[in-house]
Amino acid sequence: MKFAFIKNYYPFFLNGVKNTILLAFFAVLFGVFIGLFFSLMKLSKFKVFKVISSAYIEFIRGTPLMVQIFIIYYGLDRIGIKFPDIPALDPILGVDFADFMAGIITLSINSGAYVAEIIRAGIQAVDTGQMEAARSLGMSYFTAMVYIIIPQAFRNILPALGNEFIVVIKESSIVSVIGIADLMYSTQIIRGITYMPMEPLLVAAAIYFIITFSLSKLLGVFERRLRAGA
Repeated sequence: MKFAFIKNYYPFFLNGVKNTILLAFFAVLFGVFIGLFFSLMKLSKFKVFKVISSAYIEFIRGTPLMVQIFIIYYGLDRIGIKFPDIPALDPILGVDFADFMAGIITLSINSGAYVAEIIRAGIQAVDTGQMEAARSLGMSYFTAMVYIIIPQAFRNILPALGNEFIVVIKESSIVSVIGIADLMYSTQIIRGITYMPMEPLLVAAAIYFIITFSLSKLLGVFERRLRAGA
């Protein structure tokens, strides 16, 4: 059977799936904080903040992810930034912790640019009367944003953030170019060992599909519950 290799190499696939999901999870988690920061800068009344935010968003969205990951991977080393070596994590991750962090940073910065626009749109979708009412009650602009506007915005954009998570899972395959043992990297190892150019790729494609399809269905259920609770 052409796919009999799976029983011998399934640990490679499992380790790749684990690292892919970890990368995507932390990338979106940190991307939300980055995106929130730059979305608020873009909505600021200060022109310099708007310019900085717009420059970041346009540059990240206008350059390939592969270029970004090489800039981060080699750039951190050039400027002397090194992550601490944590040997205990290396067997778990299947890669050096420093390389793993370079992948998370790159994906987070990339995701943050897209999340910034999602959050900005969510904030602008909140009725302006909400801010006016909060200010009339004596709240400062910052307090109103934190306790009134942003919670409502996040409720509206949660489905979009879920979709971003799915997108990052697929885009995370690019980290294989710096040796991170994600699903794509593990697939390449299996291809080299078995001398089978196509079959491992088909298995990887099926795994990616199962992950993203399952998440899409979960997001659909979550969206329906949000609408029912609105």
